[in-house]
Amino acid sequence: MSSKRRVIIGVTGASGGIYAVRTIRAFLIHGFEIHLIVSDYGNFVLKDECGIDLKNTEPMEVFSAMFGSDVGNGTIIKYNFRDLTARISSGSFETEGMVIVPCSVKTLSGVASGISSNLIERSADVCLKENRLLVLVFRETPLNLIHIQNMLTLAQAGAKILPASPAFYQKPKTFEDLADFIAGKVLSLFKVEHNLYKKWGEEE
Repeated sequence: MSSKRRVIIGVTGASGGIYAVRTIRAFLIHGFEIHLIVSDYGNFVLKDECGIDLKNTEPMEVFSAMFGSDVGNGTIIKYNFRDLTARISSGSFETEGMVIVPCSVKTLSGVASGISSNLIERSADVCLKENRLLVLVFRETPLNLIHIQNMLTLAQAGAKILPASPAFYQKPKTFEDLADFIAGKVLSLFKVEHNLYKKWGEEE
């Protein structure tokens, strides 16, 4: 296994590309080896909302240009969204788990149903069957019964549902502050110490 800690990050077409950007940044800062899958609509959202083109560029170059040496300890390996032969589609390739951020309704449904029609769904299914951490940063509102039932199914299967609903007790001043709260919650689930937001009860 790599000397770096490995995590899979899937980016889907739900609005909230900034959550993906700040989560990727956070893992890079902590030296993770990121195995990145971006869906077609995920690429659209990142470009439309964040001005980032990960489809036609090397992601590590993009994040290094955005955040400089802060992210230099990590690495990004990009995969084709449709490549079900990729190594991360096998349970024999060891990772600490996966984050889908943001997670669309379609992806939530696909993972809950065990369909594995693309590499994001397959990688998530592998994490469940191998008892690895799977975090879904679901970004949709309001919720209907189908959404709730799919979340229940995934929670019962061992996944963590992390709604993209940042808190305000840390007195955020920017969109980045809001997104960093969610990125911090993800890191905490992976047992990574961070200072992305002030914890409740901490001094200023």
